[in-house]
Amino acid sequence: MDARVDGNKTPATGERDVKVEKPSRDQAEAAVRTLIAWAGDNPEREGLIDTPKRVVNAYTEFFAGYDDMVMLRDISLESHCEHHMVAILGKVHIAYMPVNKVVGISKLARVIEIFAKRLQTQETMTAQVVDCIQRVLEPAGIAILVDAKHQCMTTRGIKKPDVATITTQFTGVFAEDPRMEARFLAMISR
Repeated sequence: MDARVDGNKTPATGERDVKVEKPSRDQAEAAVRTLIAWAGDNPEREGLIDTPKRVVNAYTEFFAGYDDMVMLRDISLESHCEHHMVAILGKVHIAYMPVNKVVGISKLARVIEIFAKRLQTQETMTAQVVDCIQRVLEPAGIAILVDAKHQCMTTRGIKKPDVATITTQFTGVFAEDPRMEARFLAMISR
């Protein structure tokens, strides 16, 4: 069913940004009664009298918004430092706490991939990823940890191949609630 934007236009299939007035519970139950009648049965008969209430209860549960952390762990990172134009190789762990918007998890990995394809510092990339996700999803908080080895340090100069650079950023609930930060960090090490 398309939600009407105005008298002539409907949004593209799957578009969720269009605001539609949510029907009341009574309206939803009436719709179920209509479907029962459409199916050729009597919505007032004994076995069906409470079905509209049960269906609306079920749908309330089925379509409840997700309200816990969404996390991706071990996203491969390949970028290049702006100082020597050599590889930065590592892993990114990222989570967000949705409020009204969720996104397909591949999109989070794609954001990291997009920002990794620039000459930059790891610190800048970490902040850019967080800023982008904050702007688009407006979550209650974001946590990110980037753990990478810089070839400018492992193959030249000081030549320390086992040194990893770790950058983090915590916003919203991850910055305000130490338990959320600890939960994120614990999930990385599983």
